[in-house]
Amino acid sequence: MRIKVFYILILFLIFTTPVEAQCAMCRAVLENEEGQETAKGINNGIVYLMVVPYILIGVVGYFIYRNKRKLTTTKKP
Repeated sequence: MRIKVFYILILFLIFTTPVEAQCAMCRAVLENEEGQETAKGINNGIVYLMVVPYILIGVVGYFIYRNKRKLTTTKKP
């Protein structure tokens, strides 16, 4: 089971697609800029802000899984 999860994670890391995330208002304001450096910075900031909740949910889910697994292994006679 662990090897299957490992392979799936490797596939997700290998086959990534670049994502350009912007809200409609930010995009409208930033499209008028010449160098587009500010737009790239805002895109990166939005992606970083979007990743943090997923990481937190994953960590909490891992601890719940680990605690439930401990409970099931200690209850077996």
